[in-house]
Amino acid sequence: MKPSATPRRPKGAAPKVSRTKARAPARPESPKPKSRGGANSHQTRFSSRLRAWGRHHRAMSWDSFYRLVRHPVGNLLTMLAIAIALVLPAALWLTLDSARLLDAELDESATLTVYLQTSVDTAQAERIEQAVSAEQAVLDTRMISAEQGMVEFQQSLGLDDALAGLADNPLPASIVVRPRSVEPLAMQQLASTLEALAGVDEVRVDLAWVERLRHLAALGRRVALALGVLFGLGVLLVVGNTIRLSVESRRREIEVVMLIGATHAFVRRPFLYSGAWYGLGGGLLALGLLGLGNHWLSLPVAALAASYGASFSLPQLDMTGATILLSCSTLLGWLGAWLAVTRHLTSIRPR
Repeated sequence: MKPSATPRRPKGAAPKVSRTKARAPARPESPKPKSRGGANSHQTRFSSRLRAWGRHHRAMSWDSFYRLVRHPVGNLLTMLAIAIALVLPAALWLTLDSARLLDAELDESATLTVYLQTSVDTAQAERIEQAVSAEQAVLDTRMISAEQGMVEFQQSLGLDDALAGLADNPLPASIVVRPRSVEPLAMQQLASTLEALAGVDEVRVDLAWVERLRHLAALGRRVALALGVLFGLGVLLVVGNTIRLSVESRRREIEVVMLIGATHAFVRRPFLYSGAWYGLGGGLLALGLLGLGNHWLSLPVAALAASYGASFSLPQLDMTGATILLSCSTLLGWLGAWLAVTRHLTSIRPR
């Protein structure tokens, strides 16, 4: 007999379970997403772009400064030319500033002189002075008697012996009036009002020299403005020509960075900082030249003023004036660089 293909199971034995059937059915796996081909796009945040912009500004400012330090002689001559262009209008500005201070002092000394009639006695002169002081346009008054007038006249001319032999005093009493307003029209109106008072012989308005000084000051301001504009254009030309040469020397570098996508603002930035450094250096040199000139001329000017019995010192730039000068010089340097670079970037075509 042939043996059976399947072995017999003994009686009472448990059925044999296969291992494959004993396992739990596996869950179907979720399909994996298919990866897309190509590069992944990332959107840069505004804060990251702002930090990168600030880092590039700092890097370009120091890089432009180091480029100036590497060639000190030529760059110093450029800054000296800028300083000379700034010194002349700044010196004229200081001169006009001292003239304004002198004008204010002369305005305070602008007066009207009221001459009384020779027949007016002391009591009448006091009443006239009270009437003059009552005018709203009058700030204060000072009475000069005939005797005081003669003494001052003798002292001013040095003719004590010659005038001592006069039998009568020919000078009348007078009232010196200081008006509230030194405008020519207001003073003329006040003089007409005072001439109408009884006992008043004549009113002299001491304003002609004040008007001449004001006309000179107005002329000086226009000359200073014209010089400032002309020398400002000179600073633009000096900086623009220097930056133009720098752009030409780095033309290959500019073409390369433009080929890889650099914008005009990116290319222009280091040259703008170079122009600002030129302007700032020229402003500092201008301040130094003004200080040296003031120190050199102060002693002769003080000696000349002392010979006329006055005290005068040359004006100096204060902190506000120095800040304005440095700001204007830096701005002119930046503007000259911007004009030069913008003009030459249009002619550069990367290839």
